[in-house]
Amino acid sequence: MSTPSRARRSHGGCWTCKAKHRKCDRTRPTCQVCTEQGIPCDGYEVRLRWGSGIASRGHYTGAEAPVDTSIPPRVPGRRRDRNRARRREQEGEIQTQVTEESSSQDFAQEDFRLGPVPFYLSGPGHGKDDAQLFQEFLSSGINILHSTTVHDEQTLLKPRLPVLCQQSEALYRICIALQASLNRQPAACSLEYLDLGLNKFRAELSKSEDDLEDGTFTAGLLLCTIGVMHGIPWTMHLRGMYSILRMHDVDGPQKHQERSVFRAHLFEVMGIMDLPTFSIGRRHPHLGFWRQYCCKGNSPAEIETGVEVVTGLPRSLVTIFAFIGEGTTETSFWDWPGAKGTFMQCQLWEAYRLAGVLVVRHGGPGFPRPPDTEATIDPAMQRGVILTPTMVIVSRLLSSVDAVCRASLDPERWDTLIINAIAYPVCVAGLQSDILQRDPTVKEFIRKTLLLTAENPCWNRQYRLLLDLLEEYWTYPVGAVDIDQLARTRGIELGLF
Repeated sequence: MSTPSRARRSHGGCWTCKAKHRKCDRTRPTCQVCTEQGIPCDGYEVRLRWGSGIASRGHYTGAEAPVDTSIPPRVPGRRRDRNRARRREQEGEIQTQVTEESSSQDFAQEDFRLGPVPFYLSGPGHGKDDAQLFQEFLSSGINILHSTTVHDEQTLLKPRLPVLCQQSEALYRICIALQASLNRQPAACSLEYLDLGLNKFRAELSKSEDDLEDGTFTAGLLLCTIGVMHGIPWTMHLRGMYSILRMHDVDGPQKHQERSVFRAHLFEVMGIMDLPTFSIGRRHPHLGFWRQYCCKGNSPAEIETGVEVVTGLPRSLVTIFAFIGEGTTETSFWDWPGAKGTFMQCQLWEAYRLAGVLVVRHGGPGFPRPPDTEATIDPAMQRGVILTPTMVIVSRLLSSVDAVCRASLDPERWDTLIINAIAYPVCVAGLQSDILQRDPTVKEFIRKTLLLTAENPCWNRQYRLLLDLLEEYWTYPVGAVDIDQLARTRGIELGLF
């Protein structure tokens, strides 16, 4: 007599169904099983969970500290160990040569000399798959970090990355983990890479009491980038690095003008990540890093020049955003004189400028919607100037976003990365629920724009997470909830840069 087959439980269901050991229909963003039973669905987002030690699996399993000396010794002579040793002997050393050229005068002024640099990484844990992932990141994946162009001379990381990886094992591992996530490798595989990179970073950070080297500093910022893209908590890494920087770099003898060009770039990237309005569901208070260490002065009125490559924004505009809640008004954005750039850049900057106006007026990411009784009186209102209606601002903002998206899909502009920066203005426009309720076409445009950038060829997972948050936000009455609350409820910490 045949034995009845048992129903196999799905391992790809939502977290609620997994906890209750029941079959899930995997409907997104929330499953119908939970909806029909009237219980909250915890969704499908990846959760990082560490075991009793530093890592619950991988090279550091059972270790009480992220250093090699804390790893429990293995019993020698096992077949797996012999096979691994045989494979390593066959593979030999991995050598990749990267020829670096630069015409920037700033590069020549640094002690760091760029030239043909042989890149060696050999030994346990450096397999051919890892080398291939690193090369993919160096050739294409690295472009996800910037919002200017592929060949922008101001993107300082790419020519330095091989040498920095020799300085920091954590950086090499985190680059591989980031590329693995971009390649849509299985979640378990990506988490293994991330697990190892995180442990290496913690080990290097624990040894950085005297100084935070550029390699480890870069590793920490890229680790934050993985969190930004996948909604995994990341702001604690900023605080960990800041605690070291403030002792020996930020508040120490090495002042802003004494830093190398690349070191100043790393400071700017950290300043961008720290801006409260450029993230959703932030778990740790911001540090005020841009205002303190990246501005030439102590007010948004100070003139900054050049374009910051992560956001693709002029530094003068970033500084105005940095002072939201500390002196920036609607007039600060309206009076911003602009900067010289391409047509696409100017469209992006206009979208951000208008988004800043909306955040000051109605609140936004990092700044809850203020009650009408607490609304700040803008100097323009005191002068009797009639303010531009919110509906008009939203229309102008999305018009600029539309121009950026259309231009980015032009095959002749294959090298532009500006579309990487549209998350913030689209999010701010999507928070104007009263406008969206009166004009559903605006909501549909926002939905299509985020779906476009969440899929190929612009695949960016954080845009899908942002759309899921907005879809839930739109179900609430106007002013009933802010998007940061929704993100924290889901355990998401998302970046908008």
